[in-house]
Amino acid sequence: MKKSYFPILIVVSVLNGFGFTLNAQNGVKSDSYFEKAELLKDTDTDSAIVLYKKSISYNRSAKDTTHLIKSLYELSNLYAHSLDYGNAYDGYWDALLLSEKINDNFARAEIYQALGWLYLFYRRDNEAIKYFNHSIQLKRELIAKDELKEYYLLSDYFSLINLFRTNGNNVMARKYIDSSVIIQKKFQTKSSYLDAEIGYQDAIDMEYDLAINRLNNAKAVFEKENPSYLIIINYLLGEVYYMMGDMITSKKYFKTSLALTEEHTNHSNYKLMDQEALALISKNAKDYKSAFLHLEAASQLDKSIFGRQSKNNQHLFEINDRYRIQKEKEKELIKEQHIANLENEEKLWTLKSWLLVVVIFSILILSFLLIRNIRRKHSLEKKSLEEKRAVELQKANEILELKNNELTSSALQLIEKEEFIKKMKDTIGKSKENLDVPAINRIISSAQGSPNSNWKEFEARFTAINQSFYKNLKDTYPSLSQTDLKLCALVKLNFSSKEMSSLLGISIESVHTSRYRLRKKLNLERNDNLTEFIASF
Repeated sequence: MKKSYFPILIVVSVLNGFGFTLNAQNGVKSDSYFEKAELLKDTDTDSAIVLYKKSISYNRSAKDTTHLIKSLYELSNLYAHSLDYGNAYDGYWDALLLSEKINDNFARAEIYQALGWLYLFYRRDNEAIKYFNHSIQLKRELIAKDELKEYYLLSDYFSLINLFRTNGNNVMARKYIDSSVIIQKKFQTKSSYLDAEIGYQDAIDMEYDLAINRLNNAKAVFEKENPSYLIIINYLLGEVYYMMGDMITSKKYFKTSLALTEEHTNHSNYKLMDQEALALISKNAKDYKSAFLHLEAASQLDKSIFGRQSKNNQHLFEINDRYRIQKEKEKELIKEQHIANLENEEKLWTLKSWLLVVVIFSILILSFLLIRNIRRKHSLEKKSLEEKRAVELQKANEILELKNNELTSSALQLIEKEEFIKKMKDTIGKSKENLDVPAINRIISSAQGSPNSNWKEFEARFTAINQSFYKNLKDTYPSLSQTDLKLCALVKLNFSSKEMSSLLGISIESVHTSRYRLRKKLNLERNDNLTEFIASF
């Protein structure tokens, strides 16, 4: 199946399936607000958010940094599940700065991994890979010091497996799958999350029976342990059956995945992906109405989650490196404290002079950076507007194609009706029974349209859909007659000579003659394709 521009997102909670939480490493005891929030996060998101915020406030007052980091991390995870990526981003960075202060490298690694997912959600793959690798590097340092087991690398490998799979880089995806399998064998453990990924790769290798078996086994596990993950399993099953060409079963699984997104708050991004998959299946089945409805639903979801007017993009359209900014502020604070310690010394005036120079120089640099940032922002906005226009044009072309297909179908039905009536008249005329043939012919003629009326009905609908088609042709080739324009319309819709003959009420030989004359007026060479040329207007 054609991959969505929106990647297959696996929210951070998936990592808990491997046993990875901040609590697992630190062994801390949570406060009562936190414990209640943990119980409610899968069933009552709003109440859980309130309780996490109370836990954060409580731990700030108590100056319990370890608990504070965990509360910020889990609240950000919950925001990510609910597609509120702006608040998730803020929470992760606050937690990262705190983990830096207490030198908690395991917490830093887990937060880097979560930030990598956020960058991946916004299709910034290079930044996502960078943060996933930051996490891997920190964990390997802990493993080298014998402070952490190699088992904890599985969550990072799983992140990279998903990234490369969604980008179609199956070579790299399999590399990290193989590394994960080696670690699992070493620790004699098993993960249904990884089995599902292996099953998808089996489907890529056209081992469909094996792929379906793996995914169904994983499905049975998640039905008991993590029902929300069935959203993803059903989606992957839909993908596998699509690869097999079984559109009916594929459609069933995509619909099941879509229905499950209404029951669970996790993995809400799959609403968009399921709608896109169903639209493609409907289009292939020539059910253009359903295809249009699914595309419209996908478009609305995309705008609400990632559009320029959405809350997420207003906050994250251009992600800023707050960590670097905070570090610079800390350096400036140290510099100011150093200056304060020298105020009573004899060379205070010299230091003040240097400070003035530094301030002026900093102002100049900041001014330069500000101007450059404004220009870059304008450039990004312009680029985004161009991309939006391109997407809108593509959608308009798709809608136009659907309408033209409907028009073609309607015209073909009209031709079939005329041919049926003609055959009926011939049959009645040959009948030897005592029939009132003139009376019957009058009835048939009343139901039969004339070629002129048939053409007028067709032309009215064609002009309504392709409003500028005739104008563009006439502007380019003023010598074209009305007959030429009619022929161009039918060529654009790829009608056969027989169908053109029936709709125009002329013989097939006349159609061939008209096509030959039209090619001459359009100055086409013998090897030029008339249909492709007309389609360009």
